[in-house]
Amino acid sequence: MIVSASYRSDIPAFYAEWFRNRFRAGHCRVVNPYGGGAYTVSLRDGVDGFVFWTRNAAPFRDALREVRDAGIPFVVQYTLTGYPHPLDPSVPDAQQALATIRALAAEYGPRAVVWRYDPIVVTDLTPAGHHRVTFARLAEGLAGAVDEVVISFASIYRKTARNLGAAARRHGFAWADPEAGEKRALLTDLAGIAAAQGMACTLCSQPDLLVAGVDGARCVDAARLSAVAGRPVAARPKGNRPGCLCHESRDIGDYDSCLHGCVYCYAVAGRAAARRRWQAHDPNGEFLIPPAQKSMQRPLRSQSS
Repeated sequence: MIVSASYRSDIPAFYAEWFRNRFRAGHCRVVNPYGGGAYTVSLRDGVDGFVFWTRNAAPFRDALREVRDAGIPFVVQYTLTGYPHPLDPSVPDAQQALATIRALAAEYGPRAVVWRYDPIVVTDLTPAGHHRVTFARLAEGLAGAVDEVVISFASIYRKTARNLGAAARRHGFAWADPEAGEKRALLTDLAGIAAAQGMACTLCSQPDLLVAGVDGARCVDAARLSAVAGRPVAARPKGNRPGCLCHESRDIGDYDSCLHGCVYCYAVAGRAAARRRWQAHDPNGEFLIPPAQKSMQRPLRSQSS
């Protein structure tokens, strides 16, 4: 079993103490976000590897060493876009993130870290030209430290449009969802920049936008975990949405719990809700966010594989 921590929240940035406590205990509890109660996920027995998703791994360095010392391989999916403050109000400075990624690669090897330049959001503040220039600068800063960059274009869900619209009114910018041809043209340029820096460019869950030189991303990747571990890690392909090529994993995160405040985020309905849920967090508890009483009235089941 591969454990994902987490595409629903930034556990490394905001919940490092909780993860370390649960890792030492050997399990955590997770509320099914789609209904059906809660279940237990093993964090040691039967775990073949971890995939950590983050924009700030600095608070998580000690946790990563504990996972390594336990002999369990991991991959860090590290998002770095260098967006301006109105889009990413609480994300660490790009230079700080570059330094952290390079430090992780130096300690664990370039196969253990994947750079994510996603999602691409097109606004007056971040037009296509901005992405080309910023991506080139970041790629140059990460050359030799990572061998893959994952790209995607923002999916404009209803809550995404609402939050982007509110930020646009507050900060005086406009945003758009470009036509497919514009996205492919930008992707082609970014893939060329990545290749020049020795990186493969892959596209996450948007097969209709694929261009020459770009393959579909496998963010939860048993082959990459195998390379990190130096031994086979087996898992069947089982994406979590149409177009997803990931191997099967068990996610231990919780929606509406990330405090970065990125205005285009699919996992947070609003920053106020995330703050309320973060305040309810107990680093010594079994759950990342304590479930509501009504959720706990449902039968609970064990699910460790």
